[in-house]
Amino acid sequence: MDLEIYDKTKDGVDEKHVELVQNVLQFASKQLNLKDNTEMSVTFVNNDEIKEINSKYRGVDRATDVISFAIEDGEDEFPLIMDEEMAAEIPENIGDIFVSIDKVSEQAEFLNHSYERELGFLVVHGFLHLNGYDHMKQEDEDVMFPLQRKIMDDYGLER
Repeated sequence: MDLEIYDKTKDGVDEKHVELVQNVLQFASKQLNLKDNTEMSVTFVNNDEIKEINSKYRGVDRATDVISFAIEDGEDEFPLIMDEEMAAEIPENIGDIFVSIDKVSEQAEFLNHSYERELGFLVVHGFLHLNGYDHMKQEDEDVMFPLQRKIMDDYGLER
């Protein structure tokens, strides 16, 4: 998977945490059998910026931990005619995740587990949203949450 990571935090994100995000998302992409040329981004922000994003795009005036913006892949106005092999080579951008590093720290402390576990959890959660998983209805939650738990456990970020 082609993963771009941006750091817009005031203090900067530790390189080991950037590597963790890269590794856990590569692992998760293999679990979902995504194409190698799948593209996405993760942007690290502080509470102030994620609050602004949350307010602007969701109408919720508070900081949150993770926000996912999936790219809706609709019908092209001018369909391209190509064989399956050519189509498989075209990268698919699934979207962008914004993670509040402040919330990672706050929630790790509150839940009494490691910063790494919370960071991994939030990026996997956002990643699953980018791939069409949701938890707004019970039947969707019954699919998403066990998958999220399995990815986390199999990667080694158990509770």
